[in-house]
Amino acid sequence: MQNVNPAPGTLTPELQILLARYRHAPHALVQILREWQATQGWLPREALSQIAQALGLTLAHVQGVAGFYRFFHTKPVGQYRILFSNNITDRMLGNEALMRDLCQRLGVTRDQVRADGRVSVTMASCTGLCDQGPALLVNHHQVVTRLTPGRIEHIAALIEAQVPPSQWPPEWSRIDDQIRLADVKLGPQPAPGQALAAAIARGPVGTLDDLKRSKLRGRGGAGYATATKWQLCRNAPGDMHYVVCNADEGEPGTFKDRVLLTSYFDGVVEGMTIGAWVVGAQRGLIYLRGEYRYLLEHLQAVLQLRREAHLLGDAIQGQSGFNFDIDIHIGAGAYVCGEESALIESLEGKRGTPRIRPPFPVEHGYLGQPTTVNNVETFCAVTHIALHGGEWWAKIGTSPSTGTKIHSVSGDCERPGIYEYPFGTRVGRILEDCGARNTQAVQVGGPSGVCLSASEFSRRIGFEDVPTAGAFMVFDRSRDMFTVARNFAHFFAHESCGFCTPCRVGTKLVVMRMEKLQRGDGSAEDVQVLFELDKLMHGTTHCGLGAAACNPLRDTIAKFRPAYERHLQSLHFVPGFDLDAELSQARLATARDDAGAHLENL
Repeated sequence: MQNVNPAPGTLTPELQILLARYRHAPHALVQILREWQATQGWLPREALSQIAQALGLTLAHVQGVAGFYRFFHTKPVGQYRILFSNNITDRMLGNEALMRDLCQRLGVTRDQVRADGRVSVTMASCTGLCDQGPALLVNHHQVVTRLTPGRIEHIAALIEAQVPPSQWPPEWSRIDDQIRLADVKLGPQPAPGQALAAAIARGPVGTLDDLKRSKLRGRGGAGYATATKWQLCRNAPGDMHYVVCNADEGEPGTFKDRVLLTSYFDGVVEGMTIGAWVVGAQRGLIYLRGEYRYLLEHLQAVLQLRREAHLLGDAIQGQSGFNFDIDIHIGAGAYVCGEESALIESLEGKRGTPRIRPPFPVEHGYLGQPTTVNNVETFCAVTHIALHGGEWWAKIGTSPSTGTKIHSVSGDCERPGIYEYPFGTRVGRILEDCGARNTQAVQVGGPSGVCLSASEFSRRIGFEDVPTAGAFMVFDRSRDMFTVARNFAHFFAHESCGFCTPCRVGTKLVVMRMEKLQRGDGSAEDVQVLFELDKLMHGTTHCGLGAAACNPLRDTIAKFRPAYERHLQSLHFVPGFDLDAELSQARLATARDDAGAHLENL
């Protein structure tokens, strides 16, 4: 679409400056909307119309993008926009009572703006602070951790006194790394540029061959072979190749990337730069989740220091022709953008709807060019592999799952935080180390992962047994696992992108049935309908979100049946319905679909 700038004077000077800084590029739409809203508070139709005209886009397109992301507001919101984390671990710590208390003190109804426009209070999905919750966000960029009734009382007083959030007590925004156990990636770090120099000495092909020897698999959850992905990108024809870091850590219960970005960002950038050396990229992008906006200035400062040290920019480390630099793109609150093709859509200024594949991003990615997308932890691993060698890495962990994995441990344990173990570590070992007692269940990999009962704590973390994206949520025997599954059902319904009917409608139908059981109004037929919805979504949804939406439901019914029986006494007496047979078929379908997806993406 042709870029048609409006006549001079139709835009405010501030908007003109913003658009000029992004060179009136349509693919920068999400960032333009985010920055404009940060100065204005919300996005009225008139502003959307002006932005559309300036970028040569239709108003419908711009409105569609603005309406897609949770952190964009096309209606007025409070001057103080308070977002409580709705993750199950925050709920276990009493965030609902704290939110009710704040609403009462401020005289505001949840999900509505107070009459004077000063404040609005609502829930957001997991904010990546599960180890130091309950937590909230103020105006999408300031964090308040470790909420208490006293802190809530103080927050209400500050809002009424119109004290800017930047002047609130700084200790409220303290975020600790809480690294409880470190191994390779969290241990002593190489000097900036040291691993990069080793990769340059090996050459792009030699570095790629070493990565193959390491058998490194992606740490974002899917576990695809990193060297295979990079080779496909390297070999794909294109005018420009891109390296993208997926820092959209939206899976509830996961916060490891937050720590890596905070204290190990040099290693992340070094891994991206090594990736650029291998695939021949000149530009990199970091997709930073909107909830981590508070990290932006820190990340930009690290990038600038690396530019000054000739570790980014032109002729990196004096290597003629090795030109590579990185931009940071901030998300706007959409869990689905953790899927790599949805992330690319968002980078291009569109709604974060997952693409139909093939073609895959390594062939047709950002702006139609070959693109490799890797997780934050994966790039950290690349840095250590480049320094110490692929054979060294391959000796750690197990043969199918080499190296170490970082776990975000939260929930019912004495020492929540970050733990790094070699693959092959027992689940029970992690529970022992974090001080878990009387544990009933562990949710590994977030809601889309697997729920393990006590009889399974001897299983081991690894792609061949219990794969994980990093979340490790602990539930003791005081917890109702039906309530846990119900919270996860709400999460999936809230985060569905709405593109396909099976997911858009199916996740809401699951919530309706779960709420019916919660009220005590359910019948045995409701359980059967839930299984039918699971089978329907698993085979027909556009992307993995809908396919995984019923995983917690299926696991908790199979392993914690009494939790459901308390809500439905006649569960065992459904004519013609064999629960165990349905569970077996569901597990078989899941394994078959997961295996097919893995082979397809390799």
